[in-house]
Amino acid sequence: MTISPVLDKLPDFDKTFINPADIAAFTAAIHAPPDPASLQRSSIPGSSSDGQFISAHNDWAPLHQKIRKRPKKLSRRRDEAREGFVYTLLKYPLLILVFSWIALLSMLYALTRFYIAAYEYFFSWRGKRAALRRKLRAAESYEEWCRAAEELDRYLGVEKWKEVDEFAYYDSATVKKMVKGLREARLRAEKEEGEAKERASEELRVLVELAGKNNFAGVESARLYSQTYLGTKKLVQEFVDEVQKAIEYFHHPSSLPSEDRRTLFKHLSSNYGRSALCLSGGASFAYYHFGVIKAHLNSNLLPKIITGTSGGALIASLVCTRSDSELRQLLVPELADKLTACHDSTLTWLLRWYRTGARFDATDWASRLVWFTRGSTTFLESYQHTGRSLNISCVPSDPHSPSLLLNHLTAPHCTIFSAVLASAAVPGILNPVVLMTKHPRTGKISPWSFGNKWKDGSLRTDIPLKALNLTFNVNFSLVSQVNPHVNIFFFSSRGAVGRPVTHRRGRGWRGGFLGSAVEQYLKLDLAKWLKVARHLELLPRPMEQDWSAVFLQRFEGSVTVWPKTRWGDFYRILTDPTRDRLKYMLRGGEKAAWPELRMVRNRLVIERAIERGRELTRGTSPSDYDDDITRPEINHHDTASDDLDPLDDDDDEYASASDGNSDPDDGDGDGDDWGVGNLESRRKRFFHNPWVVESEGASGVRARGRERRRSTGGVVGAAVGEGRRRRGWWKGWGGK
Repeated sequence: MTISPVLDKLPDFDKTFINPADIAAFTAAIHAPPDPASLQRSSIPGSSSDGQFISAHNDWAPLHQKIRKRPKKLSRRRDEAREGFVYTLLKYPLLILVFSWIALLSMLYALTRFYIAAYEYFFSWRGKRAALRRKLRAAESYEEWCRAAEELDRYLGVEKWKEVDEFAYYDSATVKKMVKGLREARLRAEKEEGEAKERASEELRVLVELAGKNNFAGVESARLYSQTYLGTKKLVQEFVDEVQKAIEYFHHPSSLPSEDRRTLFKHLSSNYGRSALCLSGGASFAYYHFGVIKAHLNSNLLPKIITGTSGGALIASLVCTRSDSELRQLLVPELADKLTACHDSTLTWLLRWYRTGARFDATDWASRLVWFTRGSTTFLESYQHTGRSLNISCVPSDPHSPSLLLNHLTAPHCTIFSAVLASAAVPGILNPVVLMTKHPRTGKISPWSFGNKWKDGSLRTDIPLKALNLTFNVNFSLVSQVNPHVNIFFFSSRGAVGRPVTHRRGRGWRGGFLGSAVEQYLKLDLAKWLKVARHLELLPRPMEQDWSAVFLQRFEGSVTVWPKTRWGDFYRILTDPTRDRLKYMLRGGEKAAWPELRMVRNRLVIERAIERGRELTRGTSPSDYDDDITRPEINHHDTASDDLDPLDDDDDEYASASDGNSDPDDGDGDGDDWGVGNLESRRKRFFHNPWVVESEGASGVRARGRERRRSTGGVVGAAVGEGRRRRGWWKGWGGK
């Protein structure tokens, strides 16, 4: 087979990454009997079995012939079914009544959205304003889009709004004082020498610790970026620039003693938090994520923590297993040649659906998926290769078990391809699959978690914000949302980031106040009645799944990108894209992401300056005895944002309830948001790291840790005590 010159230039395009042994092991796992004993033996790394499971209808039937399982009843189990005469009598009449009312509200909502669209078309977008918007939409590059956005802002008169400091949605007076204080203290610290420099540096440190908080004085409010097409208030931009310069000042060793610098950046990292890119599900709609990724990659604004669910997990796996240079070459229309999951004919998948209850075959998908995941790459291997933290959400097949966020911390040796398949296992589309784990020494894969089966994470947690916050201290989420059942209800009555309301200089309502009010009422009423049906347990469970969470969960983040879809995408929701269609989706995803880039940039420049400081100060403190023990070596293959480290040595951002400080932002203003926590609990977590046990042995590592801890315990205690006193914690911890 000859490869065209264009495809020949794409990295690894001619490779398959298929390991027949791994595919066979995966196939055997998903067809294995639900025998707890056998599954437990097979899930233990290093275990082997000389026997082979034999299946047959009876003693005289052919061996290994597939047995068609009887369909399960869709009713509730006995121990979860409600009892009572009135409940039994009124359940179905109430259900019919609620669904009828929801159908009526849905029709009224569609009419309301049509009215708002007509209102904006005939009254808001007219004359030169409409011409400038067409120019904005026709932009072919981000630079061209920025020029068109500035021109539109000038015409609408919002440039004057940027010059005025006051605004209701942030504390302009506090921000102004902070900008002035940061600038003056930094200039003195850079100019002075000796004791004067020390005093200025100490003053600057105090100010940086105050300003280096998540959403300080409201400067990260989306409303500040929703009044213009490009940028925000001049004062907010000055604040971001001054905080960045002040943090970068402490990158220099001469600014503060090494221990003080290290403590400063630990506190800044804990309080400021981290950013994550979340890719939603949505079947073939998920290919719009490629354009969103490309826009952030070209602007060097791609976060290192990336999560994906269902179709988004496929895109996230590609991003987190390739370097930046490889991604820039792969995000082209020719990538459609690798997107062949829906290749079966209609007759083929109909017969399969009749036999198995699923349209697609997991083994076939696995063989086509491994190119995106580089074979049987694990989460930890992916992190070591690119420095990006891949997160995939999936839920157990049991409807009452909690969902799980897989990453290099929670499931380091789990294979990515099995996690992507599990996250895409929508009932009726793909049957639940078994997660596979790779033995770190032998490389053989076996069932993970005793062979339990998992399915689509978007059924409950399409955007796992809470899990990301608890695991990585993520408090700024950039969500790319393409779920078709969510997009039709997206409506921002007061404008969105980079998409202001054009009339009344941004202070109006889309469709007028009446149109926005009716839209909000109908949408809230729809959610209310669906919640009523769920809490009264009126809803049936087709395919043993509670489908209400598909509509009632949270789908938005700090910034949400909503790529503009076409009606034809609904018809082709389960089809493979052509090159022309993927080209359109790439461009559509890029254009949807451009309005949010300025806000994302202002967030990441500070975050990266903090993480750069952590890297520079790592190893300068005697308390770093655990750094060379627990942190695996990372090979950052030319990632553009290589100044961020997804796995921090101190584990502050992975604080949990055991640290006594599980609230990421309690809003009480006492400075204890994601702070130091309990050092002993973090030491225990590090010394029980499975990588430590494999590489050196638990006893040796613990002995070495105890020896170094005895020699440095006084310094560690003094540093932690000083940090707590400085941040106002000591009183709360029992100090005097």
